[in-house]
Amino acid sequence: MTEHIPDSSQHSCFHCGLPVPPGAHYEVVIEDQSRDMCCTGCQAVAQAIVDNGLLDFYRFRTEVSSRPEDLVPEQLRELQVYDSDELQRSFVRGEGSIREASLILEGIVCAACVWLNERHVKQLPGVIDFRVNYSTHRASLKWDNEQLKLSDVLKAITDIGYHAHPFDPGRLESLQKKERSAALRRIAVSGLGMMQVMMISLALYMGEYSDMSAGMQQFLRWASFIIATPVVLYASRVFFVSAWRDLRRRQAGMDVPVSLAIGVAYAASVWATLSNSGEVYFDSVTMFTFFLLGGRFLEMNARHKAGQVAEELVRLLPATAVRVRDGEQETVPVGELELGDQVLIRPGETVPADGEVTDGSSSVNESLLTGESLPLAKKVGDELIGGTLNIESPLTMRVNKLGDSTVLASIVRLLDRAQTEKPYLAMLADRIASWFVLFILLLAVAVFSFWYFREPGEAFWITLSVLVVTCPCALSLATPAALTAATGLLTSKGVLTTRGHALETLANVDHLIFDKTGTLTFGHLHAGQVHILGDKSEAECLQLAAGLERATEHPVGKAIAVLSENKADVSRLLAESGRGVQGEYQGDIYRIGTADFVAEIAGKALSEADDRSHGQEGVSRVYLGGQQSGWLAVIELADQVRPESADVIAELHDMQVDVTLLSGDSPAVVNKVAADLGIAHARGGQLPDNKLDYLRDLQQSGHVVAMIGDGVNDAPVLAGAQVSVAMGSGSQLAQASADMVLLSESLEQLPFAIRTARRMQSIIRQNFAWAIGYNLLAIPLAASGIIPPWLAAIGMSVSSLIVVLNALRLKR
Repeated sequence: MTEHIPDSSQHSCFHCGLPVPPGAHYEVVIEDQSRDMCCTGCQAVAQAIVDNGLLDFYRFRTEVSSRPEDLVPEQLRELQVYDSDELQRSFVRGEGSIREASLILEGIVCAACVWLNERHVKQLPGVIDFRVNYSTHRASLKWDNEQLKLSDVLKAITDIGYHAHPFDPGRLESLQKKERSAALRRIAVSGLGMMQVMMISLALYMGEYSDMSAGMQQFLRWASFIIATPVVLYASRVFFVSAWRDLRRRQAGMDVPVSLAIGVAYAASVWATLSNSGEVYFDSVTMFTFFLLGGRFLEMNARHKAGQVAEELVRLLPATAVRVRDGEQETVPVGELELGDQVLIRPGETVPADGEVTDGSSSVNESLLTGESLPLAKKVGDELIGGTLNIESPLTMRVNKLGDSTVLASIVRLLDRAQTEKPYLAMLADRIASWFVLFILLLAVAVFSFWYFREPGEAFWITLSVLVVTCPCALSLATPAALTAATGLLTSKGVLTTRGHALETLANVDHLIFDKTGTLTFGHLHAGQVHILGDKSEAECLQLAAGLERATEHPVGKAIAVLSENKADVSRLLAESGRGVQGEYQGDIYRIGTADFVAEIAGKALSEADDRSHGQEGVSRVYLGGQQSGWLAVIELADQVRPESADVIAELHDMQVDVTLLSGDSPAVVNKVAADLGIAHARGGQLPDNKLDYLRDLQQSGHVVAMIGDGVNDAPVLAGAQVSVAMGSGSQLAQASADMVLLSESLEQLPFAIRTARRMQSIIRQNFAWAIGYNLLAIPLAASGIIPPWLAAIGMSVSSLIVVLNALRLKR
């Protein structure tokens, strides 16, 4: 195949082949030659081809196509198509110009690749945030679409030698299979080459002490050269490509010393073979190539295993669903479902989207999402979560949420955010590793210089050992490997980690603050007695109370909102967090909430004699009153304490974690719950500001505080705590403010999460100790000539592998 170069005498466009108009000056430098273009369009496309390294488009074309679609390389079209708003709906989140997307990165081989991509992309104007998870090779991108397009980011990643695509679970699985297959091929080539070269090397070593002729020795050298060459050019290519990528960006990545060692040893051996003088190192080259590739393959499998939970969550949704329209059943792709569609879910089938049961009753297994092993009963009116499994009987569901709006999508999104955010230790390790590589290169020069003047014959292979034996990979893997394994374990137990720092901080928690309603109690409040204080009937009071609370998310408000089917049409609703709700109805201003809140408009405080529920322990009271009507009613609400709460509190005390109960409920109710559960510190009647002040006082005293709550009024405190946990049934605002979400609704998982975080912290310290200790021991041994190159290769591979395998202990 030959390059097509139009006849310059005809002034044809180098890109499309059409004549260049007289006087037109559109030029693009292609492979150091200025090429004429016929228009700005051809000039722009040709420049894009050059900028994106797609010159093979010109090198291997046999003729200039007349079809417009053939005048743009496929790779360039693929990048630009991702700017389509229609396509972005399937994988891009956000409103307005600020958008977020999950990507897969191809070509990541070590932690230095992650650092290079993050540093390069974050420098682009318009990129707000970009984080890469080394364990899963997934990236989280946040950008301003008015400043740059998604294709610009993808091109920038391509410019430094990597490839990015929108995240798709099927594609990720395909890429992992492709990665494993390519790695196995490289291992096979290097392994076969190593065995053959080692046998030849053995003959050469024995020949030095026998009567082997010089001609035979030279023949064996040539044989070693022929066998080792495919190992270097094919199997070792992955190291050279990665190193070149780093050097192009003026960075010293972890593959730079490895590539330097392999390249120099091979080049020196080739020279020795061609000149028939000196030593050959083909055996060392093939051997440490094989061991390095083997170690990376094992590390890759461990990485894939560590990130398995997130991938399993993504694959929970089925490919098809049975849609019911006009009594007819039709199997359609899940992507074609629309809001409001009726879907039939047979026993054994997976719920395809979020919705509400409209017909039937059955049990549903939600264990993969919540960690709850027992099936949950579902009947008409109950909510279904996409990705859960129907067990017993057919259910018909109305689709209420699709795509990125579903519970499963939000869980995967939060989990992905947590795994891509780097805690302090991980960032520190990455910075150390980047400088460590530069230190190793300088050390290698110093070692070579020392041995060259002392024993020139030993200088070369000792320097090789120094380059190969060092392992900054283990240092960079120490934290992310453990973090990914711990996050995966907790997710499988129904504890969703949404922030990267959460587990690192949770390990150091010494004080835990609980909310009461919906946290230590179920939050399923039910109304008890209603005491009428004014001139309105009980039915009128309940209609008014339900109308005031109709839009609330707080458990108390939800319990009151269902007390009357004929809710009053209250307008100008205004909620005050921790106090109650105010609204206007038939010319009067009404309030429902705490006694102090209602007293402000009722004209006078409620006397103890009028408060007929006064003194009843374990009962919450909500007050209703009006500006003109005065005090109207007191509504009693009862709640049930979670059965595991007392055991959880006792276990936290055994773990040396102090516990405080803060609640907006009445002090009498709060104190009784605290006494029943063994909580020494409890405060009732707490507004959000009071809770936040208490939290800050603890923090200023040096405590590391965790907060667990569920309601809207807990959001400021959740945001202020060093680490915060929201209940899975809590409000969306509380979950957005939290670092972790207790999807399982089981408080028993809270001590388990703290123990897991502490184990993770311990394993990270072990990993750091191993990585640092290994390098402190291995570098002097290599520099002194004790460790040969092949043993150095084994040491480097084993070092990274030990770190990953140690982290995987967290999954048990």
